[in-house]
Amino acid sequence: MMLKRFTTVVAAASLASFAAGAWAQVKVGVIASSTGPTALVGIPQKNSVPLLPAKIGDYTVEYVVLDDASDPTASVTALKKLISEQNVDAVIGPSGSPNAMGIIQFAAEAGVPMLAPVGTAAVVLPMTEQKKWVFKTTQNDDIIATALVEHMAKNGVKTVGMIGTADPYGENWFKVFSGLATESGIKVVATEKFLRSDNSVTGQALKIIGAKPDAVLVAAPGGPSVLPQITLHDLGYKGKVYQTHGAALPDFLKLGGKKVEGTILAASLMLVLDEMPDSVPSKAVAAEYIAAYEKLHGSKPATFGANVYDAGLLLKQAIPLAAQKGKPGSKAFRAALRDALEQTRELVGTQGVYNMSAADHSGFDERGRVMITVKDGNWRLIR
Repeated sequence: MMLKRFTTVVAAASLASFAAGAWAQVKVGVIASSTGPTALVGIPQKNSVPLLPAKIGDYTVEYVVLDDASDPTASVTALKKLISEQNVDAVIGPSGSPNAMGIIQFAAEAGVPMLAPVGTAAVVLPMTEQKKWVFKTTQNDDIIATALVEHMAKNGVKTVGMIGTADPYGENWFKVFSGLATESGIKVVATEKFLRSDNSVTGQALKIIGAKPDAVLVAAPGGPSVLPQITLHDLGYKGKVYQTHGAALPDFLKLGGKKVEGTILAASLMLVLDEMPDSVPSKAVAAEYIAAYEKLHGSKPATFGANVYDAGLLLKQAIPLAAQKGKPGSKAFRAALRDALEQTRELVGTQGVYNMSAADHSGFDERGRVMITVKDGNWRLIR
């Protein structure tokens, strides 16, 4: 299945490049979990690839897409294939946090910049020699967690329970949120974990309910974010439920239905774009992406797809700078591309504004989040 997807997408990309007037001079690999437990994240990411720039400056760009089926081991195999067989200049992906953590070493060893559209800040923090090759296209956990804690404190939450995925996404959220909550006088009274592939979290939910928290935070990406919340609802939990930006997808509303009414999360302005003033820098970029995605696929994209689209915007700015120091396909070009990405300043993306530095390979600030709730089955801005 993976090889079939690879062949199909390369053919389409090659035709697009030929139409632009030449065969691709810059080659970008994309690893998307379009099947498996992370598919609700990976599908909109894969679907966003045709919207990435086919020509940047004087160079045509070819995107080679592989599906890792949400398997971290397959992510490593896919990366090695992209590097050894396709000689890619950069990689976008993988979709999942565990998958991304597993390939950092190999991307760094090959000197190939990696744009990671994943949730966990662990792919870029703490900064190491290997992580210098990684650039994250989503908000870091502390930016989202700070907004959630501030909302809890303002609304009288004194105790909170947590349930998150037993992987780098959930683990980093346990660490970051617990510290911020403690600083704000909010006590974490229960912490539970589950696997993305689990079909039941009843035992974990009962333990959380038994601790009688004022609120519960679910820290899970994509489809798995729904299960703990509907389980808490079915077991009679009446407190507030908070979610991370991992729940920011249309299927959260579809799968959760009335059971996720009142959910509170901090996430991308894309969810409430119509309620945002035109003065917000990202509104126009996000609207352009959404319109293009809808025209191509007939449905609105999840914010996860926008993370791949933003990777294209970052490359669009960085590739011409890198080309001044090396020829695409060379180590010099890839090293220069890494340096150019690190020097990104005030680049407006779909979900915020990027300002990269040697210490910060995510670059988002408070402009990359808004407070949102679920009301009458839709996302609504909390004012």
